[in-house]
Amino acid sequence: MSDTHEPTAEPEAFDGLRAFVSTGGIRSETTVTEIPSPSRLAPFSIALAADVSGVEHGVDSDLGTGRFIALYDPSEPAGWAGAFRIVTFAQAPLEPEIGVDEFVADVTWSWLVDALAAHGAEYDHASGTATKIISRGYGDLADQGDGAQLELRASWTPRGTDLVAHVEAWEEIVAMLAGLPPSSDGVTLLGPRRLARD
Repeated sequence: MSDTHEPTAEPEAFDGLRAFVSTGGIRSETTVTEIPSPSRLAPFSIALAADVSGVEHGVDSDLGTGRFIALYDPSEPAGWAGAFRIVTFAQAPLEPEIGVDEFVADVTWSWLVDALAAHGAEYDHASGTATKIISRGYGDLADQGDGAQLELRASWTPRGTDLVAHVEAWEEIVAMLAGLPPSSDGVTLLGPRRLARD
């Protein structure tokens, strides 16, 4: 007797994310596109890229870039506490003197929390890292001088199935890491390039 069980269909929540991409997102300074998604993390996934300053995805923007992946597994894996899990990444360059500021990572994580709250994106089980990367060129790269970069990697379990507020908050973070002001009330106006002066 053959198994007539139909595979689980892609969740309707992904349609909302594709509609978000088709509207151009919430910020004129970013370009959001759908990109190939990883196939081994969950039965279903969708991935988006955002690049600052209208740069089409393909070559990451020098000003800031990010990735947003929504995973769906109806078996609700341990640690997710739900069928959906969001995984994000954002990075942007910093002035070296700001990169050494001891509070940059803390402020970056607070931006994520504030952006999620400002967009009404409710979640559980958040985790992540904020990483400062300080670099110095040597040899043929010595002329580049010192450089710094800020990276935010975070994941969380959304409450409910409407993922649009979550992708809005992520697009906000990508822009803010690039030094742009927030577009929403409830997110601090401090930028990483201004921390040392404030």
